[in-house]
Amino acid sequence: MADLRALFSSNNPEFDVDEAFTNRERQWALVSAALEQHLRRVHDPAFDVEDLEAPRTNVLVFHGVGGVGKSTLLRKVEATLTTAEHRPAQWGEPTWTDRLLPIRIDLSRAASTGSDFERVILTIRLALAGTPGRPLPAFDVALRQHWEHTHPGEPLDEYLRRTGLMGRFATALPQQMQAAVGGTAAALQLPGGAAAGQVAGALAGALRERRERARALAGCSHAAALLEAAPGLEALSYYPHLLAWELAQLPVKHKVTPVVLLDTFEDTADRHRDLERLLQRLVYLMPNVLFVISGRSRLAWADPALHGQLDWTGPTAWPGLTPGTGAGGRQYLIGDLSPEDCDGYLARRLVQDGEPLIGANIRDRISARSHGLPLHLDLAVARFLEIRRTRTPEPADFDCAFPALIARTLSDLTPEERHVLRSVSLLDAFDIGLATRAAGLDRQAPARQLTQRPLITEDPYALWPYHLHGAIRTALRDDRTEDHWTADDWHRAAGRALAALGEQWTTTSTTAPSRMLLVACLRQGLRLARDHRLTDLGWLTDAAHAYTDDSVWEPLAPPGLPGPGGQPGLETPADVLAELLTAVARRQHEHRSRTADRLTAVLDTGLLDGDLTTLALYYRAKAHKDLGRTQESRTGMQHVADAGGRLAPKARRGLANLDRISGDFPAALAAVPTLGWKGRHHRVAGDIHWPHGDIDQAIAAFEAARAEAEQHNAPGERAIVQVRLALVTAFADPDRAGDELDLAHQLLAPLDQRATTLLAHIAALVKDAGDTGSDVPGRAHRLRREITDAGLPWLIRFLEIALAFHHAVRDEHQDLADLIDRLHTLTTGGDFAYFTDIAAAMGNLPHPPRPTVRWLDGHIPVRERWHALVTHRRDRLNASS
Repeated sequence: MADLRALFSSNNPEFDVDEAFTNRERQWALVSAALEQHLRRVHDPAFDVEDLEAPRTNVLVFHGVGGVGKSTLLRKVEATLTTAEHRPAQWGEPTWTDRLLPIRIDLSRAASTGSDFERVILTIRLALAGTPGRPLPAFDVALRQHWEHTHPGEPLDEYLRRTGLMGRFATALPQQMQAAVGGTAAALQLPGGAAAGQVAGALAGALRERRERARALAGCSHAAALLEAAPGLEALSYYPHLLAWELAQLPVKHKVTPVVLLDTFEDTADRHRDLERLLQRLVYLMPNVLFVISGRSRLAWADPALHGQLDWTGPTAWPGLTPGTGAGGRQYLIGDLSPEDCDGYLARRLVQDGEPLIGANIRDRISARSHGLPLHLDLAVARFLEIRRTRTPEPADFDCAFPALIARTLSDLTPEERHVLRSVSLLDAFDIGLATRAAGLDRQAPARQLTQRPLITEDPYALWPYHLHGAIRTALRDDRTEDHWTADDWHRAAGRALAALGEQWTTTSTTAPSRMLLVACLRQGLRLARDHRLTDLGWLTDAAHAYTDDSVWEPLAPPGLPGPGGQPGLETPADVLAELLTAVARRQHEHRSRTADRLTAVLDTGLLDGDLTTLALYYRAKAHKDLGRTQESRTGMQHVADAGGRLAPKARRGLANLDRISGDFPAALAAVPTLGWKGRHHRVAGDIHWPHGDIDQAIAAFEAARAEAEQHNAPGERAIVQVRLALVTAFADPDRAGDELDLAHQLLAPLDQRATTLLAHIAALVKDAGDTGSDVPGRAHRLRREITDAGLPWLIRFLEIALAFHHAVRDEHQDLADLIDRLHTLTTGGDFAYFTDIAAAMGNLPHPPRPTVRWLDGHIPVRERWHALVTHRRDRLNASS
C-alpha cells in the first residue's frame, strides 16, 4: 500500500513510497492462538450463547504507548483475516477453516456520547448485512424500533450517508431491517404498514404466549423482555444479546464468526466510564464474537474496584484480564521495535531504483533516537522528505525530537499527571514516592495513576521499578504544548528531583544502608546537578565520600559535557564533582598517570568546597604513590591529614604506608595505634610484618582486618585484606593459600579493583613457586605486561619478589642474581629498597643491607626468616616428588 502522506510530500516521482510494516510475528501468534481457542470453545456442544454467568474469554487486548503501532497492527490483522493475499509471509498459514468476518471500528472518532455506541452497533450490523442465509429478524425489529424512536422522521440510509458509515452494504441494511419488520408483521398477521414498535410489541406478546411461529422468529429466552423495554440507548446496549443468539442459529453452510477489532479504546475513557460500560456490555453479551481491543492502557475490567461503574467486574467474569495471569492472560503490551526492525522499516519506507533512499548512517541515527517507537520513525521520514526538498539530509538533522509525539502523548493525561510526567522525565528510574516528591506534590495519587499509563514501563525487580519511555523522555525537553515548562520550571524541577533523591538516600542510609541505593542516587543526582547547573550540591558531598569509603568502584558518573577541544567541560561544581568521581572510579581501568592528570585538572578549577578538595587531593596522592612519586604523594597526604576532616585517618594511613615503602618500619608501626578502623590499622600492621618474614603476625593482622571489615559490612576492604592474607599464607602454606585465593576471587568478582586483582595473581605465583609444571616465569611475564599497562609500577616489585621466591626454591642462583640486580635498579629511589634485601635473603646470597631500611628487629633475623621459608618450601616439594 502506498504511503500517501509521503507520496504527496515531494514533486519527485523517482522514488517509491510504501507503508512499511514490521513483522509483529509475536502479536499475530497471539491473535492466531486466541482465534483457535475461541473457535474451539464456540464449537463445543456445551457452549451456550445465552449463558450469562460463564466467564468471558472472548477478548484480546493490545496496549502500549501512543505511536507504538497498535492501529497498524489491527489494520494488518483486519486485512489478513479478510483475504490471504494481505497476510505477511512470515505470519504463516492459518490453522482454522471457519469463515471469519473482521470488523474494525476506530473509536478515535468518538467522543463520550451515546451516539458513538449507536455508531458501533450500526457498523457491526452493516458488516453482517452481507452475510447470506438466515436473516436476523429479532435484532432487526428491535433495532428498527430503536431507530424510529430515537431518530423520528430520519431515514436510516440518509443517516448512514451523513455520518460516513456508507459501505458496500449500506443500501442493503435499511432494506433488510424493513424486510425483517414486514416479515415479522406478516408472520404475526398484523396489518400492513405496522410500525416497528407495534411489531416489536406484538412479537413480545406472542413470545410470552409461547406461539410457535414467534419462537421460530425469536426463540431467545430474553427476547420478549428486550422487545418490551422502552427504546433508547440503555435498551440498545442489550440488543447485542439478540444478535449473538441469531448468529448462533445460522445454518452451518452460512456460519460466520465475527472478529470485532476495537481500535483506540483509550478514546472511550472518561470520569464516569459511560461509553466503556456500553461497550463492555457489547463484549459480554456476544460471547460467540472475538473482540480484539487496542488502547494505551490495560483494560481494568477484572478489577473489583470498578464494581458499580461497570456491569461485570472482577477476575471471575474476566479471567484473562487479571494482571499477572501469565500464559493464560489476554492483555499484552506492544513493545518497541528492535534496532533491526527500525532499520528495516526505514529502508523499505522510501525506495529509489531498488535501494533505500534513506542512507544507512541516517537510518542508524533515527533508529537510536526513536528508542523503537514507530511514530518517531514516521515523523523522521516526513522530516527527511522536507529537508530533501532543498538539500541532502545529514545524520545531524535527526538529532531532534518531534512536538507531534509529545502532543499525542499528553493528550489523554490529566493536568496533574502531565506535571508528574515532566518531573519524572528528569529521572532515569523512579518509584511512586520519588515521583511524588520530585513533582512537589503532597499526595501520591497522580503519580500512581501515571504509572498505570503505557508510556511508563515497570520492572518489579529493579531498585526503582518505573521508567519513562526513552523517546518520550527525550522529546519532553522540546515540549511546545500549551502548558509547556519554561527553562526556570525545568531548573526548579531538577532541584526538587535532586532533593528527593537525597532525601531517599539519607533516610535509608541512617536505617538500612544500601550500597545499591547509594550508587543509584549518585548516578541520577550527579547527572541532574551537572545537566541543570545546580550550584547547591547538598547531599552529593556526603554521598561522594560514602561511595569512596569502601573501594568498590561501580561505574558511576555520566560522561562529561564537552568543553573546548572536545574535552569534558568543568564549568560548575557539579561538572567538577562528576569528573572527580569518574576519575577515581576509572583509575581501575586507566593508567595512574591519567588519573593524576584528571585530578589535577579538577583541583585547578577551584570550584570544589574544602571537603571535596581534600577528596581530590587524597586520591591524587594515592595515584602519585602508585606511580612511585613518593614526595608528591607525601605532600598531598600530609595536607589532607593536617586538614583534620573525614579523610584525615585515611591520609595518616597513607603516610604510614609511605614510611613503610621508604623502609622506615618503626615509624610506620608507631602510627598504627592512631589509625583505628577508618585508618585500616590492622591492614597497615599486616603490611609491616610480612616483609619481615613474620608470617604468623601478618596472618593474625590480616585476619583481624578481615573480621573488622565484615563487622562494618565493607566488602571492598574485605576483598583487599583477603588478597593480602592469601599472599602471606602463600609463602608459608600453599595448601591454605589455595583456599584463601578461592575466597579472594569470590569476593573480588562483584567488585572493580584492578590493583587488588593483579596482586591476587601475584599471590598465585607465590603459591606455585618451585613447581616446574606451573609455568611461573611465563605467567609472570604476561602479568608484567598487565601491570605496566595499568600504570602500577609498585606491583612490579611484588612480582619480582614472587619470582625471587620461585628461583630461590629451585636453586636457580643465576636467575636470582639477575633478578636482584633488576630489583636494585627498580628501588634506586629508595621505595621498596628492602625488597632487594628480601630477595637476597631468600637465596642466602650475600648482599649488603640497604642503609635506608630500618627493620623492626634488625637485618639478620629478617634474613633468617625468609631463608627458612624457602627451605621449608623446597623440603615440601622434595617430599611430594
